[in-house]
Amino acid sequence: MKKNLSGIYKFIVFFLLISFVVSCSFFLFLHFMDIPTEKLKTAAPLTFGNVIFITLIFWTLDTIRQKIYTERPIRRITKGLEKITKGDFQTRIEPMPTVSGMAEYNEIIAHINKMAQELSGVETLRTDFVSNVSHEMKTPLAVMRNYAALLQNDAITDQERREYAAAIDESARNLSALVVNVLKLNKLENQQIYPEVQIYSLSEQLCECMLGFESEWEQKQLEIETEIAEDVTVQADPELLRLVWQNLISNAVKFTEPGGTIGLTVREEPGFAVVEIRDTGCGMDSSTGKHIFEKFYQGDTSHASRGNGLGLALVKRIIDIANAEISVESELGKGSVFTVRLRKGDEKNGF
Repeated sequence: MKKNLSGIYKFIVFFLLISFVVSCSFFLFLHFMDIPTEKLKTAAPLTFGNVIFITLIFWTLDTIRQKIYTERPIRRITKGLEKITKGDFQTRIEPMPTVSGMAEYNEIIAHINKMAQELSGVETLRTDFVSNVSHEMKTPLAVMRNYAALLQNDAITDQERREYAAAIDESARNLSALVVNVLKLNKLENQQIYPEVQIYSLSEQLCECMLGFESEWEQKQLEIETEIAEDVTVQADPELLRLVWQNLISNAVKFTEPGGTIGLTVREEPGFAVVEIRDTGCGMDSSTGKHIFEKFYQGDTSHASRGNGLGLALVKRIIDIANAEISVESELGKGSVFTVRLRKGDEKNGF
């Protein structure tokens, strides 16, 4: 009904426009010509009919033009958007032919296709993320339930009871660390971060972070090698960078066998502050090294009981925000070296 009314309205507009043009033309023509009234009476109905006929021609041509050059691309775009809104992010809208005079719609179509591609990637990441979080939570929960069941046995010794309680405590810590890292990573990935930039001593911060793990590396009798240049300062958010150092040092301590060595180096290079954290732990092969910054990736299955695969993903996200660089050199069975390069005094960096 609305479509019919729109067609009638358009016809009336064309009629009034053409009538106005014809009337003005006739007025000017008659103003300078001496034409008998009898002939005018005969020509008037014919002229009126011509106006209606011309209006019909223009209305028809405009309707055809609109269907081809307006309704057709809009219909194609609308159908594609309907599929996308229903969750079909694999939908891609075919561009209009460039020679058809409708190429201007291709820019809109290109942006819609790019949006669908981004949504498809986000949906895949969300699904994988939920699946991985669920899987990672099952492991410590299963351990806690099993040892809790064993604790209910009156026949176990005090030593076994303490061991079971320690296992439950460790699983609870792992679960708590998983939740904390998930929340941190979610905040860093999905919220606009406004870092609190300040100039501070990077050397002092790294010393504090290393000392924070003193009990752990003393318990494993690890040898600590440090080469920290004095007064290395950076312009950054200290709290965000603290998460980077804590994760990297924690991994070095965690994956280094008792009696091994952990090294920390802080030095300055032209325009950069460079931090190296190395260990003599289990290391990794090249294929594992390509994926270690991905969420939940654990190339070495022996790590599964000691991590949740989120720490390095968190590190990488912070490094990206800081517009810094991180690299890793590792050899299976010989250890790893993580190198972070921070720009110094650059107001245009991520911080």
